[in-house]
Amino acid sequence: MNPLRTCNRRPRIVIIGAGFAGLEVASELGNTPARVTVIDRQNAHVFIPLLYQVATAALSPSDIALPIRQTLKRYRNIDVMLGTVNGIDTGQQSVLVDGKSVPYDTLVVATGSGQSYFGKDEWAHHAPGLKSLQDARSIREKILTAFEKAEVTNDEEERRRLMTFVVVGGGPTGVEMAGAISELARRTLKDEFRYIQTATVRIVLLEAGDQVLSAFPQPLARKAQEQLERLGVEVRTGCRVSDVNGRGVVACGETIPAATVVWGAGVAASPAATWLGVEPGRGGTVPVDQNLRVSGLKEVYVLGDTALCSGKDGKPLPQLAQVARQQGKYLGRALRRRLTGRPWPGPFRFRHYGDMATVGRHAAVADFGWWRTSGPLAWLLWGIVHVYLLAGLRNRLMVTLQLLWIYLTNDRGARLIPGETMRPMGDVSRPAERPAIQAAAPSLRIARREKRAA
Repeated sequence: MNPLRTCNRRPRIVIIGAGFAGLEVASELGNTPARVTVIDRQNAHVFIPLLYQVATAALSPSDIALPIRQTLKRYRNIDVMLGTVNGIDTGQQSVLVDGKSVPYDTLVVATGSGQSYFGKDEWAHHAPGLKSLQDARSIREKILTAFEKAEVTNDEEERRRLMTFVVVGGGPTGVEMAGAISELARRTLKDEFRYIQTATVRIVLLEAGDQVLSAFPQPLARKAQEQLERLGVEVRTGCRVSDVNGRGVVACGETIPAATVVWGAGVAASPAATWLGVEPGRGGTVPVDQNLRVSGLKEVYVLGDTALCSGKDGKPLPQLAQVARQQGKYLGRALRRRLTGRPWPGPFRFRHYGDMATVGRHAAVADFGWWRTSGPLAWLLWGIVHVYLLAGLRNRLMVTLQLLWIYLTNDRGARLIPGETMRPMGDVSRPAERPAIQAAAPSLRIARREKRAA
């Protein structure tokens, strides 16, 4: 017998997605009269805002992830199911998970978002986004492998391509990623290679709009751009990408040869609209009312990046972690009130606590509406806020210690490349080519000594 069907006397609430919104709902419903089932295709909750730190070898995946079961283990009325949702039958009120039917009385869809390539999905192979731990690990391997291959190649043009990094999208993810790559190359790796100078890397940030960090006021966006440029990042605004391929990027009519391209230019909602059979909104989102309910469907709620919800000004709320967390807390409390016989609270109201983005060491911008700042103070505030928002005491302690260690020593310890990734390099560094590399070594050493003396 399906254990989920043995609880028919208790309301069955199914939550799809254990991101910021889903976990907030589940936590609010802990130890209530309802039987709650949380479904996710990953077994851990990942702190998405710090994924770029994993991608640039500052943190390990386990530092920003916490097992879902560990997070919810104290709530005896909550089950966790690892699986992939294949569809939703709103008529029969059930969710199809890996071919199995999971019934519900109330459904909460909080499946987040993925990367949008604006109809050019074939670019994903060459320009991965940063939405999961797998993405972060893949990008980290690409970055570190590029330096290793540049160290052993005899082709100067190929070396320049390997040491060119392109970040597409000037939002917080793109800005933070570009700054972190610069610090990795110019601080952490600068004395570790013999035949290349990592400080000479080329990092290009491409933004289609007229400024980076479009959600920030223009003065702060300008500050962020200046901070990036001091780190050696080429910032190009008003520059649209027309092609991405195995050799690099074509943007503004120019081909930029690059071995590593990171995509952060847009997001698209999960297939929730298709599952629910509703007309999708912008970016595939699901339109909801002020109670986060999907009109025309019985007991279906959508929140987080998947939902198209309007704020007080009538404009769609941004796809930010603080929106997802507030929606999750609101809906969880509303459902808990109804379970205990109390009336539904008023409509959801989003409170904007501010925007923050870090560029690099002592460089960040913060906009709290009533107060704006940049530089070291903003950088310190960014660190405090992000550590505080991490799930789990262990993760907070580990991230604090790791970031403090990097600040004091410039040493990023999570710089491991799986052996499978490096095997093709045997074609680059054949024994017959070693003499050529060794022959070039003295001149390279002399050049480095002269540069240091200067």
